[in-house]
Amino acid sequence: MVHKLSSKMDQLLQFHLLIIASLLVHVTSEIPEAYVVYMGSAGTEGAPNPADMEAEQLKMLSSIIPSEEKERINLIQSYSHAFKGFSAKLTKKEANILSKQDEVVSVFRDRILQLHTTRSWDFLETESGLGSERAHRRATNDVIIGIIDTGIWPESPSFDDKGMTAIPSRWKGTCIEGFDFKRSNCNRKLIGARYYSGQLDSIPFSSSSSNGTHSIAFTGSPRDTIGHGTHTASTAAGSTVVNASYYGLAQGVAKGGAALSRLAIYKTCSLGGCASSAVLKAIDDAISDGVDIISVSLGMSSVFQSDFLSDPIAIGAFHANQKGILVVCSGGNDGPDPFTVVNTAPWVLTVAASSIDRRFQSAIILGNAEVIEGVAINFSNHTRLESYPLIFGADAAGDFTPVSEASNCYPGSLDTKKTAGKIIICVDSDPSVTRRVKKLVAEDAGAKGLILIDEAEKGIPFDSGSFAFSEIGNEAGAQILEYMKSTKFPTAIILPTINVDQITPAPVVAYFSSRGPGGLTESILKPDVMAPGVSILAAAMPIANRETTPEGKKPSSFAIKSGTSMACPHVAGAAAFVRSAHPRWSPSMIRSALMTTAKTTNNLRKTLTTSSGANANYHDMGAGEISPLSALSPGLVFDTKTEDYLYFLCYYGYKNEVIRSLVGNRKFNCPPNLSTDLISELNYPSISIATLDKAFGGVRTVQRSVINVGPANCTYVVQVDAPRGLSVNIWPEKLFFERRGMKASYQVTFDGKNAGKGYCFGSLTWSDGAHLVRTVFAINVI
Repeated sequence: MVHKLSSKMDQLLQFHLLIIASLLVHVTSEIPEAYVVYMGSAGTEGAPNPADMEAEQLKMLSSIIPSEEKERINLIQSYSHAFKGFSAKLTKKEANILSKQDEVVSVFRDRILQLHTTRSWDFLETESGLGSERAHRRATNDVIIGIIDTGIWPESPSFDDKGMTAIPSRWKGTCIEGFDFKRSNCNRKLIGARYYSGQLDSIPFSSSSSNGTHSIAFTGSPRDTIGHGTHTASTAAGSTVVNASYYGLAQGVAKGGAALSRLAIYKTCSLGGCASSAVLKAIDDAISDGVDIISVSLGMSSVFQSDFLSDPIAIGAFHANQKGILVVCSGGNDGPDPFTVVNTAPWVLTVAASSIDRRFQSAIILGNAEVIEGVAINFSNHTRLESYPLIFGADAAGDFTPVSEASNCYPGSLDTKKTAGKIIICVDSDPSVTRRVKKLVAEDAGAKGLILIDEAEKGIPFDSGSFAFSEIGNEAGAQILEYMKSTKFPTAIILPTINVDQITPAPVVAYFSSRGPGGLTESILKPDVMAPGVSILAAAMPIANRETTPEGKKPSSFAIKSGTSMACPHVAGAAAFVRSAHPRWSPSMIRSALMTTAKTTNNLRKTLTTSSGANANYHDMGAGEISPLSALSPGLVFDTKTEDYLYFLCYYGYKNEVIRSLVGNRKFNCPPNLSTDLISELNYPSISIATLDKAFGGVRTVQRSVINVGPANCTYVVQVDAPRGLSVNIWPEKLFFERRGMKASYQVTFDGKNAGKGYCFGSLTWSDGAHLVRTVFAINVI
C-alpha cells in the first residue's frame, strides 16, 4: 500500500515538473532577444532615404510588437545603404512572424562574433620583391582600406600622415568624436573612424599618453581599448616607423603592406566580442563611405557556422562585392583539425596563417650545460651565472590533488612548500588550462620560472613579461626529464628572450590556423591563401599591463601578436597594393592574382610544411603563401561575376524569391536541374570536387574561363601536377591570346577510377614563358 501511494506521488510530481518545464520553455521563448532582420538589396536606383527606411522599419516592428511593450519598438541598427534591414529586440515568435513576410530574406539572432587573435613584410619582400622601388612606383593610386575591428589608437606613429597627399574627393566617410577621441585625431592617413552603440568594455585601463594618465570603463568612441584593431590596421597600411621594437625585440622598421593607402576604422568589437548587428552595420557604412578593401579579422565559431544568408559577414561581403569592394577575412584559429575554417563564402577572400623566418628564443641551460632552445617572450633578470632547482609539476602536487592536475599546473594543484624558489616543469595535456593560467599558477606557487612542454603551441611565443618562461616540444621535454633522472639535484636557468632571424624552414602553416574543407560546402576550396600570422610586430596601445610590461619599463607602442587575425590584414594590404596598380580590376580579379601567383615552397625552396613537419596540402594553406609583387603581373585572371555567385546560391539550395531579394533583380531565375555538384563549376581560381564517386564512373569535368591581363600575342601551355592514380586532362592544352583583355575557356576532366579513396591534391599551371598561373585542386574520391 505504501509502495503504491509512493508510486502515485512520484507520477504526480513528474506531471507537475513537466508542466513547470513547459511553462519555463514558453516563458524563455517569449523573452525578447536581439535579432537581425535582413531584407536584401537596397536597389540600384540610388540609395533610399535612411530616415524614410527607418520609419518603415519601425512601422514593421509596431505591427508585431504588442502596444503594452511599445518601448521595444526601437531599432538597434538600421541598414539602408547597400542593403536593407534592421536589428531589434524580438521574441522568438515575433522573429518567426517577420521571417515569413515577403520582403524579408532572413531573420537570425544577433550573435557575438569572436576576434581571431615587421619582419613579416620584410620576409615577404625577400620572397617576392615587394619592397622594390619598381613595385612601389607602380602602386601610386589612392586605396582606402576599411578595418572592422576594435577601434584605433590614433596617436601611434604608425598612423602618421607625413608626406601623404590630400584625402581623395570620393571619400564620403566621417570621423566621429567621442569623449576621448577628437576629429583632429583623424588625418590624411587615418581618414575616417566610426563606432557603434553597445560596444562596452568591462575592464578599465590606464594609458600613458601625451595627455597624461587616465582611466575609463567604457568606450563611447572609436578609440581602441583592446589593441587588436590598432595592430591589424597598422599591419595592413601602417606608415613606416624606424627603430620600432617590442622592448628591444624584433627591432627594425615597422610598416604596413600598403604604406601609402588610407585607413578607415569601424569599431564593432569589445572585450566581450563583436555584435553581428554592428558588424553588418559597419560593412554597410564602409560601402557607402567609399572604401576599396575591407579587412575583417573576426568570425563565427567553426562549431556553430550559419548558412550564408544568416551570416552577417557573408551578407555584408556579398553587397560589398557587388559594389566592387574586396572583403578579406581571417579563416579562424581552430586548427589543425579539418572542417574548422570559417568565413568561407566564395565572394570572400579567406586567409590562413603562417610563420615567418624569425623565432623568439628563450634558452634553457641545464645543470649539465646542455642548452635547450625554447620559445617565449620573457624579460626576466636571469643570467647564465645562476641556476635554480628543477621540479616536475606532478612531483609538487598538493595533498589530495590528482597528479594529472599538478602536471598541468592546474589552479590550486601545487604545494608551494615544494615549488618555492624552483623552476617548475608542466605539460599541456589539459587544453582547458591556458598558458596564461599556468604561468599565474607558477608565479603564485613562488616559482622562479616555468618550463612548459607543449608540442602543439611550441612555435607560438607566449608573453610572460618579467617572469621566466620557456616553451618546448615533446622531444626537448623528454631530454630535460632524462637529465632530471640522471642527477639527484637537477638545476636549470631560463634566459631572457632574444630574437633569431633567418630561421628555416619558413613559412610554415601555423598550428592554430583553421583548416579546410569548408563545413558549409566542400565544392569551394577554402582557405584561399596564406599569409604571415605568427609573432607579428605592429602598432599597439601604450597601456601598462602588469602581466606583460617588464619591470621598470614604459608601455610599448608596439606589440607582438599571433593569429589569423594578423594574417588577414597582410592580405588586405597586399590586395590594396595590387589594386593601387590596377584600379579597374574587380575584387575577384585581385583575389585571382593573389591566389594564382601564391608560393608553395619555403625559403629552402622545398614544399611548404605544417608545424608538425608534414607536407602542407591545399586545405591547410589554400593556394599558398601570398607573393604580392608576383600578383601585380599575374598574366591571366579568373573574373567571377555576381551572376556566378547567384548560381552558386541556386546550386546551394536557395529559392528564386530569396536570391531575387538578395540581388534586387526581380527577373532573375535559377537554371533548371540544380545540383550541389555544380558548385564546382563556379569560375573560381581553385577547383574543389566534394565527391568523385567511383560507383558512378569516377569522372567529372569542370570548366574555367580566364582573361589575359598580360601582353598581346601570347600562348599559354598547361602543365599538370597530379597524385598517382588520378588522371587529369585539360582541353585545349594551349590558350592563344591576340590581345590584352581577351577571354578564353578550357575544360578539366578528373578521372579517379585508379585513385585511392580520400582527398587528392594537385595543380595545373599555365605558362607563357614569363608568367606562371597556378590553379590548385582538391578532389575527394569516394
